Order: sequence, then structure tokens, then C-alpha cells
Amino acid sequence: MSRTIAEKRAAFRALHASGCFMLPNPWDAGSARYLASLGFQALATTSSGYAWSKGHADNHVERDAVLAHLREMVAATDLPVNADFENGFGADPAAVGESVRLAVATGVAGLSIEDATGAADGSLFPLDVAVARVAAARRAIDENGGDTLLVGRAENFFSGKPDIDDVLVRLRAYAEAGADCLYAPGIKTREHIEAVVGAVAPKPVNVLVSGPSDFTLQDLAAMGVRRVSVGGALARAAWGGAMRAAQLLAQGRFDGFADAAPGAQLNALFLKDR
Repeated sequence: MSRTIAEKRAAFRALHASGCFMLPNPWDAGSARYLASLGFQALATTSSGYAWSKGHADNHVERDAVLAHLREMVAATDLPVNADFENGFGADPAAVGESVRLAVATGVAGLSIEDATGAADGSLFPLDVAVARVAAARRAIDENGGDTLLVGRAENFFSGKPDIDDVLVRLRAYAEAGADCLYAPGIKTREHIEAVVGAVAPKPVNVLVSGPSDFTLQDLAAMGVRRVSVGGALARAAWGGAMRAAQLLAQGRFDGFADAAPGAQLNALFLKDR
């Protein structure tokens, strides 16, 4: 039987209580259903993967389109869905709070708020503003049921400002402002990962692994990481296969289809009852 939104959210929170789980990032309903068929316990959207599927660059999709995408992803499977909600679609706390209210209404089990301004220079919001934005997101969630998990993100390493000390200050402040889970995409070394885990303990930490890594899921679990996501990596892998095949096709060659998924397998997957 289909799980209710409340049941999905409760299951998602339980995953953050102990251990370490994989949180893969589908970009549409089909990829979400395939990942669900592999036994993953939860999914997360990817702003980049979704944007590329619509012919846009990352962070260049309007809020209404993202909200519609979240509703589609929540309906696609019985798994909890964490929303990559970019920077909350608003510069000031009030705008972030309103956007979060709308995101909660889509049925997502969690959502993340970034502290990047979205400006071309990669600037981050000043700490006091960034904290106020997380606090506004917290209030919006609490006023609309309180069971959606809030993820606070420090974008330093993604914004060309790889200052681990500032990351730790920001993540501690976001935890104090009400973030349930903390995330600094782009950190890769054991030293940085363990520093983040220690700085916000006992709150859970998400680590992004979007390319080949020397670490396994078990290694990250041993560092105290609670969940591991892959961002747009699966979407990039799909694009890579399609681009290679298309480039060969442009040369009049068909061998780029050698590794294509069988149509019968895909039809069988999507014919199954949810």
C-alpha cells in the first residue's frame, strides 16, 4: 500500500537517527522509479539534473517549475524525497519562508537551503543574513506540520571560497538556527569531513560524492557521516552516454548504442504496480 506523506517523513527522519545511508539523486519520475526498484530507502532531487532535462543551466529554473517537479517526484514512488531547493528562491528571510511553505505543501520529506546568493561572483550571504534565512525556513516548516527535515548548506567549496573554518562557523550557526542536517558540498578530504561531523555533532551530516572517490560508503560511515548523496552525477552519467552515442550517430555510426538499456527491461519496470 502507498505510504502517506506523514509516513514518508517519519521514515526519512528515522534514517537520520543512526547509521549511514545512500541518498541517490534522480532527475525525473522514470529515474526515481528505477532507483526505487534497486532498494534505496530514500531519494533526493537534483537541481542541476532537472534543469538540464529542461534545457536550462543549473539554478536557472523558476520556482513554480521546481515546485511542480517536486510534486511529480513525490508522487513517483513510495520513498521519501529530499528536495534540492537551491537558495530558497528568495534573498530575504520572508521570501525564503514563503518558498519553503510552498515546498512543504508538495509533500517532500526534507529540503535544503543554500547560502549562495546566486550572483555570478559566487558570493555567499553574510552570516547573519544566512542564519536568518535558515531560521525563516525553520519557522515555515514548524508552522506547517514540523515534520519536514531541514538541511542547512554551506556553499563555500562550490562557490570558489574553500575556507573550511568559515564552513564550520556557518554550519554550527545553521544548526543552532534550526537545521536538522548539515551539508557542505565539495569537501572531499578525511580531515574536512571529520571536522564537519565533529563541529555539528550530534546532528547528522550529508556528504556529496559526485565522482570517483577513494572512500566507500563504509569509510564515510566510519567518519560519522549519516547520509551520502551524488547530486547531478547520475544525470551527468546519463548525459555522457547519450552524448557519446549522438556524436557517433552524427558521424554515421551506430555503435554508440552498444550499452543501451533494453527496451523490454524498461517497459517491464514501468509496467509494475507501484
